[in-house]
Amino acid sequence: MTALDDLAAIPFHDADAGLRARMLSRLADTELSVALTHEPAGDRIELRMFQLEHGPVALACDAEDRLAGFFDGPVAYAALPGRVLAGLLRAEGAGLLVNPGQRSEMLLDAAMLDWLSSALSAAPQAAEARLRLTGPAPDTVAALAEPLAARLADMRGLIAGGWLAGVRGGEGEGDGGVTGHVLVIAGAAPDHHDRIAKALSETLAFLPPQPGGVDISFSDAAPCPGAVRFDAEPIPAAPPPDRPKGPPILR
Repeated sequence: MTALDDLAAIPFHDADAGLRARMLSRLADTELSVALTHEPAGDRIELRMFQLEHGPVALACDAEDRLAGFFDGPVAYAALPGRVLAGLLRAEGAGLLVNPGQRSEMLLDAAMLDWLSSALSAAPQAAEARLRLTGPAPDTVAALAEPLAARLADMRGLIAGGWLAGVRGGEGEGDGGVTGHVLVIAGAAPDHHDRIAKALSETLAFLPPQPGGVDISFSDAAPCPGAVRFDAEPIPAAPPPDRPKGPPILR
């Protein structure tokens, strides 16, 4: 079982939009073994393409043995992150077949890879400093809480946690109801802010869009009342093994 298999409780093409987006997000962060026509020559590779009904596709698996198993023997391949492979195929107008015959099989046509590459180019938006924060809208919590919790858990060691809050309209903007949301990250070193914000903005790009959008900010201040909190504490180290007892004392 791989990380993609774990998400594929329902086959990709039968899943709802939310689950498909989460699988694509995970695919982007997965190192894939993609079949080549021959061994790489320096930094140049030639993808092995297969002609299907809707056009050419490359073939990749999230484990080397899966790729070899599909061809029933050794095959030339290159290891590329999903996001890089999607960009290469987008430029060629080709599709991608992932993990054929496995639980996480997915066939992504050129249009889907174009959407994926566009989502991965999402840029973080900085939250305004003078926001009036409140609890997030229930529909937003239902749509975002679980996938955000999983993504923030991947960042253990970089952050202490985060919280999701609603943003009220400013003065003179109606009744001041929730007009957007902000995800606030705590405990992150300043030199990691850009990298964390980019990763989170990509995650949000794969999730259902929320009215007013979701901004990303960094602060160690206490969460506002009603905010949804996420913890990302470091995984505790395993206790050291018991020391073996010394040899018996001979009398």
